This record gives sequence, C-alpha cells and structure tokens, in this order.
Amino acid sequence: MSSSNRTLTMAGAIAVAIAGAFFAGRMTAPDAAASASKAAEDAALPPKLSNRAGGSGGETTGSPRRLADRSATKEKASRGDEAVAKMEELMRTTDPIARTQAWLNFVNSIDPSEFESVVASFRSLGMTESRMTEYAMLLSAWGKKDPLQALAYAQANTGSRFARTTILSTWSAYDPAGAIQWAEQNHEAEEGEGNPWMIGVIQGLAGTDPARASQLLAAMPYSEERGEALGVLLPTILAQGNDAAKAWAEGITDDALKQGAIARVAEAMAAKDPAGTADWLTRNPGEAADRSMDNVISAWMETDKNSAVAYYQGLPAGDIRSNALRGVANSMAMEDPRAAADFLDAHAADANDRVYQQFIWHSFGEAPDIAASYIGKISDPQEQEQMYSRMLDGWLRRDFDAASTWISGNTLPESVSQRVQSKIQEIQQRKQ
Repeated sequence: MSSSNRTLTMAGAIAVAIAGAFFAGRMTAPDAAASASKAAEDAALPPKLSNRAGGSGGETTGSPRRLADRSATKEKASRGDEAVAKMEELMRTTDPIARTQAWLNFVNSIDPSEFESVVASFRSLGMTESRMTEYAMLLSAWGKKDPLQALAYAQANTGSRFARTTILSTWSAYDPAGAIQWAEQNHEAEEGEGNPWMIGVIQGLAGTDPARASQLLAAMPYSEERGEALGVLLPTILAQGNDAAKAWAEGITDDALKQGAIARVAEAMAAKDPAGTADWLTRNPGEAADRSMDNVISAWMETDKNSAVAYYQGLPAGDIRSNALRGVANSMAMEDPRAAADFLDAHAADANDRVYQQFIWHSFGEAPDIAASYIGKISDPQEQEQMYSRMLDGWLRRDFDAASTWISGNTLPESVSQRVQSKIQEIQQRKQ
C-alpha cells in the first residue's frame, strides 16, 4: 500500500475515533450533581491535569481540530456523491466507444476513499453480462490503488470469486509478494481443493513473470482450481510461440499437470498446425495424446482430408493409430455416415470401443439406423447396453416408427430387448 493510501487510512481511523468519543460523551453526560462534583474535583487539580480531564481529550465541540475533521468528512462525502453521480451519468452513455473511453478515464480518477460507494452503487444497478467488463475495470483500478481495502469489501459483499480474483490479478502484477501472502493467509486448505485465490495471482503474474506463475501453478494440488489456473496462464505461454509452448508443457514434472498442459496446448495449435501437433503428440504418448489425437486429426480433415488419412495410415499399430482412426471416422461420419462406416470396416483392426462409440454418436444425427447397427461391435457388455439404451431411447422419441421398425428387425441382447419393448409399449399407451 502506498504512503498516501496509508495516510488516508490512518486519517480516516482517527476521524472515526474522535467522532466516536464525542458522541459517546454526549450519550453518557452526567447529571447536574455529578457535574458539580466533577467541577470541584477539577478545581483541586493542577491546571494542566484539570485541562486534560475535561471534555473529549481537552477539545470542545467548536475546537478548530473538530471543525476541520467535520469539514473533511463532509468534503469526503461530497466527493463520493459526485463520483457516484458521474458513474451513473456514464452508465447512460449509449455509444460503446465513447463509453469505454470515458469509463477508463473515470476509474483512473477515483480517489481510494470513493471506491466503496462507487462500487456499491454500480452493483445496485444490476450485474448484467454486458456490464462485467466495466465492473472488472472498476475493481482493477481499486486493486491498483488500495488492494486491501478492495479485497475487504469484496469479502464482505460478494459471494462469487470474480471480484477477489480480479483484484488479486491487478495486485500481483506490481506486488506479487503481497498478493501471494494474502492468497495464502485467506485460504484454509481442504483435501482435493486448490487455493482459488492463486488463480487471480497467477493470472496477474502471467504477463510479467510467467516463470513465477508456472511455479505457483505447479505447487497447487490436483484440483479443479489448478485446471482453472492452467487456463489463465496458457494464453501467455502460447503467445511465446508453438516451440516454446511445447517445451513448457514437456518440462512440467507433475505428470497429471503435464498431461493437462499437453492436451490444452495441442487443442490450441491443432487448427493452425495439425501435422506438427500430431507429430508432437506421437512423440509424447500418454493420456493427453489419447484424448487429443482424434481432435487434431479431425481438424486436419477439415483442411486437407487426404493428408490426414495418409498420416493415420502411416502410423504404427497401437493406441496412437486407433486414436487417429477415431478422428478420421468422426469427421467422415458427420458428412457421410455410410462412407465412414465403410472406412471403419476396412480398418477394423485399429478400431476399439472408443472408436465405435464416437462413430455412433457422430453418425446418429444423419443416419440413426447405421449408428445403431454398430453398437453391437462394442466389446464391453456394460458400455454396449448403455449405448443401446441412450441411442434407442432417443431414436424412439425422435422417430418412433423408424426406430421401432429397426428394433423389430434386429437381434438385441435379451436385457436390452426387454427394456426397449417396455419403452415401446409405454410410448404407444401415451399415444392412445
């Protein structure tokens, strides 16, 4: 906190203390007899002690100091009212460019003592989606001038993490030590939960010290909060270029975090460099490659189908090749389910349950009959039954006649057949 802000805070505390003492004295005034006794006691004291014992610290209600304090309080209230009025006027501006420029100038002009009333008034107008950018600017300006005051207000008056995260993001950009300390002191660790306040700290540090932000990210336990923190750091990492982003992800020592980072980086690079991204995943086999290869190949299919198919066919047998087949089949299924089915049949040696499941869902919209005929190829009995249930129920609701005709003409597992027949009877009864 700056020396000027500390001075303002101290002055405010002194003014409140003096005002409190004055009103407390007024509320507990002695009766006439006690006053006379007090006057006699004062007369027996030396002049200096007698003066200290009377009134409120030796000051009268009309003393210059008290008058100055009252004047300052009125002036402060007046400035706060003016700031609120200015804010409300800006909110009525309809030109988006003019409003943004004026709002930026306004938030930078607010005195620390005015922020609380301005923010409270802004929030009272209703927090619509269109106002969130202005709200964030307001909180950021407050966080830059007096982060502790801003965070105290947010803790007392806001239920979500947005305000505190925004303030911490601003604070950590210029005072990371202070922001980190606040984040650590204001979170009680629970098993399976990361520190939510570190998300804002990491976001603020990302642009000024990505290495430190990465260290804080790595120190977080496996949790939803760590995933959010990775998300706010990643744009800065990607801005350094594909090679730097790949090296950053590969350098993470925590394997769960590493796999998450590889998957996020691959997702971001796939559209512009599918071939390079696919090669990178092939060199880094693991959970991320299993989850991401199909999306990379699907993105590649959109720009160069022949090259994507050739890449799949050139891969060695194994999980990576099956994952690539999933991407090829998914992309083809959305355009031509019959052609996708024929391609799967021709490469059945590479197909696994995930390949068939994904194909079924991607082809269901255009060709539910083709999709349904491939459910039986799923080897896991439980997964197969669940897929029959979800797919056939949806088909019956969408096109009862076509679905019931297909069901009557195909052999289904006994448990599935019984449940589906019951569903058909239920729908028929509702129709009657």
